[in-house]
Amino acid sequence: MMGEQTREGGGTIMLGGDQEPGNYYVGVDVGTGSVRAALVDQRGILLAFADQPINQWEPQFNHHEQSSEDIWAACCVVTKQVVQGIDVNQIRGLGFDATCSLVVLDKQFRPLPVNHEGDAHRNIIMWLDHRAVSQVRRINETKHSVLQFVGGVMSVEMQAPKLLWLKENLRETCWDKAGHFFDLPDFLSWKATGVTARSLCSLVCKWTYSAEKGWDDSFWKMIGLEDFVADNYNKIGNQVLPPGASLGNGLTPEAAKDLGLPAGIAVAASLIDAHAGGLGVIGADVRGYGLACEGQPVTSRLAVICGTSSCHMGIDHMVQGHAAFPELQAKATARCQSVYAYLNSHLDLIKKAQPVGFLTVDLHVWPDFHGNRSPLADLTLKGMVTGLKLSQDLDDLAILYLATVQAIAFGTRLIIEAMEAGGHSISTLFLCGGLSKNPLFVQMHADITGMPVVLSQEVESVLVGAAILGACASGDFASVQEAMARMSKVGKVVFPRLEDKSLHQNSFLRTSFQTIPESAETCSTGIINPHPTSAPPA
Repeated sequence: MMGEQTREGGGTIMLGGDQEPGNYYVGVDVGTGSVRAALVDQRGILLAFADQPINQWEPQFNHHEQSSEDIWAACCVVTKQVVQGIDVNQIRGLGFDATCSLVVLDKQFRPLPVNHEGDAHRNIIMWLDHRAVSQVRRINETKHSVLQFVGGVMSVEMQAPKLLWLKENLRETCWDKAGHFFDLPDFLSWKATGVTARSLCSLVCKWTYSAEKGWDDSFWKMIGLEDFVADNYNKIGNQVLPPGASLGNGLTPEAAKDLGLPAGIAVAASLIDAHAGGLGVIGADVRGYGLACEGQPVTSRLAVICGTSSCHMGIDHMVQGHAAFPELQAKATARCQSVYAYLNSHLDLIKKAQPVGFLTVDLHVWPDFHGNRSPLADLTLKGMVTGLKLSQDLDDLAILYLATVQAIAFGTRLIIEAMEAGGHSISTLFLCGGLSKNPLFVQMHADITGMPVVLSQEVESVLVGAAILGACASGDFASVQEAMARMSKVGKVVFPRLEDKSLHQNSFLRTSFQTIPESAETCSTGIINPHPTSAPPA
């Protein structure tokens, strides 16, 4: 039986389950605020976990930066921790996922500054960075045909506007010296293998690459980035592989030493973090649960990734800014609860005999405090709260928290309706990420979308998804689909409460969420981040 270890700095490596002889895989997930790693077996059971915070810089408003050296160092820390006490020769594969942040290196693969201060250590423009407002406006004004594959309107969080910003603002210190522009997931797989091949996931979702046609020369020329065409796309990727494909000769000796893993083990082409979550949850066997998606194509399932970008920042922003937050903190601490567990209990107390959803009949939140990426792709949108009263006690804070959770669920419903308008047919939600552990958040998603919600047996589905990539690269499974079916399992199903249906329908209409433009962004992979830029980070 594996136990629990405490690492220096206060974090914990959680180990569980009986360790049986077999093959293991390591998954590494680079999120907004931390790097996490897990050791996962062939059944998809997480045997060890570790996390390490990573730095962020905001040198000016809407500029958000990180360091690739800092992130790689954190990857090394957590990976070494999760393999402590095991025979590393049983580790067969390694998979990475990460946020869609832009990494800039020179021709010798050294970091270049993405800032006016000239600090090369800060060589990553983060996914949530909104500096390229002018550039994305001009790109969208071209109405180029590639935009139809991103919903008709490109988000400021995609890579083309950020690249154009670098060319126009940091020509001498960055652009002219640059040799490689990586999406963060692809940087990690390069760092591990020395292979510069890009993942099809990253390039299609964030760079306008077409799986059928490749790069569109006319687009890059039209927006003023003809440099890439002349260079045969060497700087942004001219070798593209599907996620899970084995890269080169596997883990290099140098990277193996850094990570504490055997040299030569298989390393997979990577995934965007949200997509890894989908991989870890959406393929589960649902037989026996009475779900409409049973026996249907996997496209009837929608994975909703409830991580930092989609939910945490919006809810934290509303809760922590309330006058009653210090009281909430004190009471939650006294009960040894998180503030959100306390708020959930408090809502049960004040709702009395009525369903909890009725507490917000006169209070509504529009949560786009940092603009909207999906499905409106409108960075100019701002947040709004209607129905406020003069009182600011703990009851008011709890109800505002509830209204914010409902708003994020309404955003999920808006995305689903946009996808269905585009020809998709969705019947079941599969939730993973931090807030999938919050029963109120899960129930509100079921009630407001009117769909059952499947929760994975393993709550760290993103890490399982990353490990599945490593398992595929190792050759232990014949396909990604086989690995998904073997390594992801249903833990619980939450059904919508039909008695609340009319309440939520009226709220949906009152908050004007029902308006879906023709250009609404949809995601054909069946993986979404509801309101992925809902508030600035704390």
